[in-house]
Formats: sequence, structure tokens, C-alpha cells
Amino acid sequence: MPLADHLRELRNRLAKAMLAIVIASIAAVAFSQELMDFLTSPVPACGADGPRKGGVCATIVYTDLLSPFTTTVKVVLMAGIIVSCPIWLYQLWAFVAPGLHRNEKKYTYVFAAAAAPLFAAGVWFAYLIMPVSMKVLLSITPAPAENLLSVDKILDFTVRMVLIFGFSFELPLLLIMLNLTGIVTGRRMLGWWRGAVMGIFVFGAIATPSTDPLGMIALSGPIIMLYFFAVGFSLLNDRRRQRSDPDAGLSDDEASQLDLAPVSVGEAEPLPGQRSLPEQPGDGPRRSTGYDDVT
Repeated sequence: MPLADHLRELRNRLAKAMLAIVIASIAAVAFSQELMDFLTSPVPACGADGPRKGGVCATIVYTDLLSPFTTTVKVVLMAGIIVSCPIWLYQLWAFVAPGLHRNEKKYTYVFAAAAAPLFAAGVWFAYLIMPVSMKVLLSITPAPAENLLSVDKILDFTVRMVLIFGFSFELPLLLIMLNLTGIVTGRRMLGWWRGAVMGIFVFGAIATPSTDPLGMIALSGPIIMLYFFAVGFSLLNDRRRQRSDPDAGLSDDEASQLDLAPVSVGEAEPLPGQRSLPEQPGDGPRRSTGYDDVT
């Protein structure tokens, strides 16, 4: 296709994706209150007669006049993006797929089918750990103070936790993809396990905002398990590749092992002598000149 046709195709795909997001966002307006309750449910809210001082609970507030409107727009837009993801993901795939080979399409199907449940598992872990993290963070508040949490800050905190946990669970998929393409071997990944475990725990401590070890373990533990699963898969894949191709483990700069020992070829087989030229009628006997062609 010419460049203009590619750009026209991209414009049409983007228009369909944006239309799907807008329609889903408009439909989510009817459930905006339920969505706000769902997002603020991890916060230990103070009751009407409950204690308000110290780090026991928090009061959810709006900080300015436009906050209710802007927060509602953010929530319904985020819901529209999530609900319409099958449509805009299909539009993205329909634009990219014609340029892929058959084996590349097969790998894309497999990775897309594995990436969705891994991301969903990360989101579930994030929502599971958020109430504990919020309680720990609020417990630091001294007794004379009162916690007033803005809905915007709660939304930002929730989105950050969901994205961090969701994309962190995609790490084993990235390692498997690197192994299938031949960039990293399973043996090399296994040799990295000490640094990988340490790095995952450090990442879990930085990514989770709470100071308690529960949030760090909740994020780091499943990622470490998935890391070793990716290592095991890569080792099995390397063994399968080695059986089908003995030279698959060699790098591009490494020479293959060659057996240069001389081997006997056996005795020479005698061949019957042939005349160099065929006899012509009327000619006398021809003498062999040692050449095997007419010239």
C-alpha cells in the first residue's frame, strides 16, 4: 500500500477506537456513583459518630469547586477505556496484522492470550493490598491531626497501584519472548536469579507506597514465582531447540566444533578405460590424447 493509504487506514482505525471509548464512557456516566464507591472503598472512612483524630480513619473530601466534575470525568473515561479495550485492541491488531508473517501472528495470539490474565492478576493483587497499605499509611498520622483525603489523590493512588502491579506481572512474558527470539538463554537467566530476586524486592519496596513489608511481599512474591516459571520454560525450550538443531546454542561469533581428523576413504575402485573420442566411420583407430572431451 502507498503511504497515503496507510495513513488513511490508521485514521479510520483511530476514529473507530475513539468512537468506542466515547460511547463506553457515556454509558459509564450512569454508573458514576457506583464507580466512585468502588474506587474509594479501600479507604477506611470515618463514620458519623466514629473517631476522626489520628490515623484510625480518613474523611473523603473534594478540594475545590470543579473537583466533583473533573474527578467524575476521569473516572468515566477510565471506565470507558477499560470496557472498550476489546474494540480498540482489535483495531490496533487489524492495522498491524497485515504486515506480520504467519508465525509472527501465531506468537502474537499466544502472548496476547497470556498477557491479559497476567495483567488482571496484577490488578487483583493491587486491589487486595490497597486497604492494608492505606491503613498503614494513615496510622502514621499523629493523634491531634485529622485525615482529609481528596478524591483526586485517591484516584491517582489507585491508578498508580493498578498499573504498577499489572505491568509488573508481565515480566515473565517479556523474558519468555526474549528466549523465544534467541536473545537470552534459560541458563543465563538462571544465573541471574540472585540479582533478579534482589532487584524484584527492591522494586517492590519502591513501587508500594506503604512502609509495611506486606505490600512489598505481595508484589515481589508473585513476580519471583513467575520469574522462575519463565526460567523453567526457557530451559525446556532451549533443550527442545538443542535436540532439533545441535548448533542452536552457538553464538554468532563462536566457531562450531569440527572434526579434522583424517578418515580413510578405502581402496580406489578401478574404472574401465574409455576412448576419448567416439569412432567415426572410415577413420582409423584413434589414439587417446588424455582429454575427456572433444576439444
